Amino acid sequence: MVANDVTVAFGIMGSAFMDAMDIFTPAGIRLIPVVHEQGAGHMADGYARVSGRHGVCIAQNGPGITNFVTAIAAAYWAHSPVVCITPETGAMTTGLGGFQEAQQLPFFETITKYQAHVPRPERMAELTGRAFDRAIQDNGPTQLNIPRDFFYGDIDVEIPQPIVIERGAGGENALNEAADLLAAAKNPVILSGGGVVMSEGVEQCKALAEYLGAPVCNTYLHNDSFPASHELWCGPLGYQGSKAAMRLISQADVVLALGTRLGPFGTLPQHGMDYWPKDAKIIQIDCNSKVIGLVKKISVGICGDAKAAAATLLDRLQTRDVACLATKAERGAHVAAEKASWEKELDEWIHEKDEYSLDMIEEQAGEEGNYLHPRQVLRELEKAMPEDAMVSTDIGNINSVANSYLRFEKPRSFFAPMSFGNCGYALPTIIGAKVAAPERPAISYAGDGAWGMSMVEIMTCVREQIPVTSIVFHNRQWGAEKKNQVDFYSRRFVAGELENPSFAEIARSMGAQGVTIDKLEDIGPALKQACDAQKDGVTTVIEIMCTRELGDPFRRDALSVPVRHLEKYKDFQ
Repeated sequence: MVANDVTVAFGIMGSAFMDAMDIFTPAGIRLIPVVHEQGAGHMADGYARVSGRHGVCIAQNGPGITNFVTAIAAAYWAHSPVVCITPETGAMTTGLGGFQEAQQLPFFETITKYQAHVPRPERMAELTGRAFDRAIQDNGPTQLNIPRDFFYGDIDVEIPQPIVIERGAGGENALNEAADLLAAAKNPVILSGGGVVMSEGVEQCKALAEYLGAPVCNTYLHNDSFPASHELWCGPLGYQGSKAAMRLISQADVVLALGTRLGPFGTLPQHGMDYWPKDAKIIQIDCNSKVIGLVKKISVGICGDAKAAAATLLDRLQTRDVACLATKAERGAHVAAEKASWEKELDEWIHEKDEYSLDMIEEQAGEEGNYLHPRQVLRELEKAMPEDAMVSTDIGNINSVANSYLRFEKPRSFFAPMSFGNCGYALPTIIGAKVAAPERPAISYAGDGAWGMSMVEIMTCVREQIPVTSIVFHNRQWGAEKKNQVDFYSRRFVAGELENPSFAEIARSMGAQGVTIDKLEDIGPALKQACDAQKDGVTTVIEIMCTRELGDPFRRDALSVPVRHLEKYKDFQ
């Protein structure tokens, strides 16, 4: 671990690895104890996504390790280099059904890039080094499985040094084909993905976009893959994304998909728009050859590093006649107009307009207390967001609507559970991010349902002096699934209502600062004060009381209205 510059690990202490844990401190490794092992996995993920280095988590064999599964799956789909160290039942008792025994390798088989099981103590250093190498090389989590009795005793081994592999731009022929397509394009559009962030290639992407005058869309939940203040930035595609980005990419004749697997959920129709261009030439660049052409039909596939490929394509374009250069000003004006139209729509879109949401707004007008429209809340948070902020979002209705409002100026700023879509992600992930970048404001978004799954990690913030700011959208429901019940199940509500206590009071009971907001004008000042308080080591939970109005359904692609012959069951009602 020291050879790989590990200085932090997340987990819960256990008898299985006490001997190793005893020398963490003299080795310069801080073990941050969490409340729940899933939180440790998410913290390792957040740490890795901010730092670009390994995130490490470790726990007790058996139940401690099974609690890692959800977090490691999320890290897998985020392509995070997390090393999950899994102590196992002792080698001499495996298979006897002893205390806390489980077959731990199968749990992680499909959600890790590599699994190393230590068969003998003498191979400990070799396999540990390989698990760390593969996490970086393969852009994803790895598992290091160690029988607990191997943590005790002495071995004489050589400590392997990390293997650093330089990634290139891709194949010569493919790069030339891509350059030819871009040179002939009249209306190229760049889709900037997570690979641009992980390769540190935002500047190269920006230079290529500026040369071509090409609008740049973010891939789904990678809002930090291009600076939002740039004139060519158009916003994210996918669920609750930017209409400007969707309109512009729909008009493309060539799409350069840079550093992205083009995941199916991130290009689904949205806002009533089936925006993916049907006749455009698609150039896909990714460092993993297995995902190229997997989801979308492509014209050119390049297995290469996003940063190196963008730089190389720019070099090659500068030696070609590029058709779109003559129309840069005209296309730039069109981009500006589409963005202005979308911003105006967001400004005026202060609440959802469907019948159910309007009914809820009217119903709540007579309730005790004041409830704020989620879109107005998100706009106020956007306005008050510190420039250097890191933001994590949970899964859920309001968090998904936030996709339209979250804008970033630098990479490694935005973290979401990606296509795994698990609840309880945001808080522990932003804790790990804060450990990696303590100088940056750290903010998490969660709805009240998802918040209940991980809010206990506020105790970790307080105990370990890791100050963050957590926004809780308190709308007293499981919003995403409730929206499905509205649209597909004739408002037959089952298990979607949540009657919650005050989360601000719960936060105060855990030693944090708790604030309840029910006035729009208080949101900006509250966020600013909370971020300032982080400098003094204070964690703040901001509970925002929101209406029960609901955004677009989360899985319109996966549901249809069922036929129900409910009259058969009227005698049972």
